Amino acid sequence: MIPAVMPTYARYDIAFDHGEGAYLWDTQGRRFLDFGAGIAVASLGHCHPHLVEAIRDQVGKLMHTSNLYHIPGQERLAERLVANTFADAVFFNNSGGEAVEMGIKMMRRFHYTNGRPERYRVITVTGAFHGRSLACISAGKQEKHLKGFGPEVDGFDQVAYGNLNEMRAAIGPETAGILVEPVQGEGGIRAMPEDYLRALRDIADEFGILLMFDEVQSGVGRTGKLYAYEWAGIAPDILATAKGLGGGFPLGATMATERVASTMTAGSHGTTYGGNPLAMAAGNAVLDVVLAPGFMENVETSAKRFKDGLDRLVARYPRLLAETRGKGLMLGLQCRITNGDLVSKLMEHGLLSVPAGDNVVRFVPPLIITPTEVDEALKILETSLSELKRDAA
Repeated sequence: MIPAVMPTYARYDIAFDHGEGAYLWDTQGRRFLDFGAGIAVASLGHCHPHLVEAIRDQVGKLMHTSNLYHIPGQERLAERLVANTFADAVFFNNSGGEAVEMGIKMMRRFHYTNGRPERYRVITVTGAFHGRSLACISAGKQEKHLKGFGPEVDGFDQVAYGNLNEMRAAIGPETAGILVEPVQGEGGIRAMPEDYLRALRDIADEFGILLMFDEVQSGVGRTGKLYAYEWAGIAPDILATAKGLGGGFPLGATMATERVASTMTAGSHGTTYGGNPLAMAAGNAVLDVVLAPGFMENVETSAKRFKDGLDRLVARYPRLLAETRGKGLMLGLQCRITNGDLVSKLMEHGLLSVPAGDNVVRFVPPLIITPTEVDEALKILETSLSELKRDAA
């Protein structure tokens, strides 16, 4: 008999009761160091006092009105994102997938408005993950996501990751734009080289197409900048963000330059829940913390400490680990053993991580982690790898 909750997840046999900072406690009272953060969502950790207070205060006043009316929190959050990014305008939605979907629509709308309606195709790269909607799985083109959901939504082409010659060759008269993740998440924690991102900007400009970055996972301070594109010194035309933006409350946004955003007129897109007062309270509270002086520097310091430790483990356990990947606090260990075995062993010792593609174990801890917590995670990793090495002998 099918369970009441649809069985679309292969869940670990654990349930959590409460959390604080970088820790979670399960229903049996056991404490875990959370280096998964709800898959890069709990950017401020669990039950951050400022975020809790902002949400609690807003719940007591007003949760939802719909976008038929002005929402002051939207205006404030949009203005702050515009002031701190490339963007001139922001649309708020509920999730990363919705943020990406809107970005794809905007690419088509931009060319339609500018007299090129034939330009509707979007180029992605291998290893991409852009969400679970029909369009998003068609953009990512990963067989494990597409199986059983065909035919694919038309309009997406894909080239090899990092191959600029293939990228240029794939651009045709129907191409609307390029969509990439500056740091691939589900695809294996692969940080795109900065010169590659700069080259994509040049190619988009040369061919008159748009460049869109999917920063659903890499954004909101995850790499030590508010958004990862900043490291390359260039800007996209469109950017999708979510996950850490709400700190645990469902919140996504699609940001764009004026020339693109101005093509989205009244009635061209909409959402019932997106940008409601409660979501805006969460988003503004997250930015209060993330944009505070010294926050990004602390992220970089913690990230370096953790990466250096991971690099030492790779050198110490060459038969179990292949390499360290990623950027900032979006790091991964590519394994020579099955990544799921390491994830399970770490959980056994009280450290939560997340499996990713290409046999990678992903670490995306809260951005507020301390050096002591980084060292605790590294100690658990050492213990776990030592046991796995012994068992494999």
